[in-house]
Amino acid sequence: MKLFDVYPINPINIVKGVGSLVYDDKGQEYLDLYGGHAVISIGHTNPHYVKRLEDQLHKIGFYSNSIEIPLQKQLAEKLGHVSGKEDYQLFLCNSGAEANENALKLASFYNGKKKVIAFSGAFHGRTSLAVAVTDNPKIVAPVNETDNVIFVPWCDDAALERAFLNNEISSVIIEGIQGVGGIQVAPETFLQKIRVLCDANNAVFIADSVQCGYGRTGKFFSHDFAGINADIYTMAKGMGNGFPVGGIIISPKIQPAYGMLGTTFGGNHLACAAGLAVLEEIEQYNLMQNAAEVGGYLITELKKFKQVKEVRGRGLMIGIELPAELAHVRKELLFSHHIFTGEAKPNVVRLLPALNLTKAHADRFLEAFATLVN
Repeated sequence: MKLFDVYPINPINIVKGVGSLVYDDKGQEYLDLYGGHAVISIGHTNPHYVKRLEDQLHKIGFYSNSIEIPLQKQLAEKLGHVSGKEDYQLFLCNSGAEANENALKLASFYNGKKKVIAFSGAFHGRTSLAVAVTDNPKIVAPVNETDNVIFVPWCDDAALERAFLNNEISSVIIEGIQGVGGIQVAPETFLQKIRVLCDANNAVFIADSVQCGYGRTGKFFSHDFAGINADIYTMAKGMGNGFPVGGIIISPKIQPAYGMLGTTFGGNHLACAAGLAVLEEIEQYNLMQNAAEVGGYLITELKKFKQVKEVRGRGLMIGIELPAELAHVRKELLFSHHIFTGEAKPNVVRLLPALNLTKAHADRFLEAFATLVN
């Protein structure tokens, strides 16, 4: 049997990682400024994280949600404290797509309506409803197509108001900062407009925080910069530092009922141990502040390069838009300077490193970048 060939793969075999550094099977060191799509939030093989998982594995790794799992309550309490959303409710699952799927479904259960507003450039996942609200026809199979999704131009106030005026809206789903869409930051006024319209129409505000949440921007959720509360926040990626953990936190106005949502693996003992380790590290070492400071430093320095068209983002979620003649930079960073970064089409370099990235590692990137764009 061979693998189903759906990933364009770099010919690099990473076998070891420590902090923001990874090593291939030949011993070559790489600086990891991408964290496997923003997943590595507290560094590779973080000692506290490893110990948390190892200790739990020696006790029990899994049992289903048919029994009490005190670790789930501990995770909910810690998440409420660190995020500042202590009156919300936590439902645990396994991935960002599953989180968004459950959020959209829960919103429809809540108000009995079907129509969902999503935005141009959006990426919300690859499961059935999550992919339907994703703005990429190439990954939407015919079976996923639905007339229940209304795409509105990114941050177009008038178009948003028209969509509400002409439809019975169940929910609005929006990334506080679009990741795949090129690190596009939602204006605070636009997020506030969504909140007002959702309140006026009994619609549910879903804050997709899968990539832009969990402290990456310097606040726990990037939507927090707007000074509003969403009804549901979706999370995954950095939530487990590599262990598959996803979740949604839900406003107290939405009440649960047995059987409304469910999952086999979500909230298992190992997932909760991983999730607790991440939050404990974020809290103990002030990693949100570090993300704001080191990310702010990177953004300031990157804006000094004359050949860079635009630098977008917040904290350690940064997009560097380059002209077409510098489209080679990302590959050069990887193969000549041994630095992992991400991309967004057509020519945006994405930085999504661990939240404990050091200034020294930021400087190492800036020095390499300077050799390629100056």
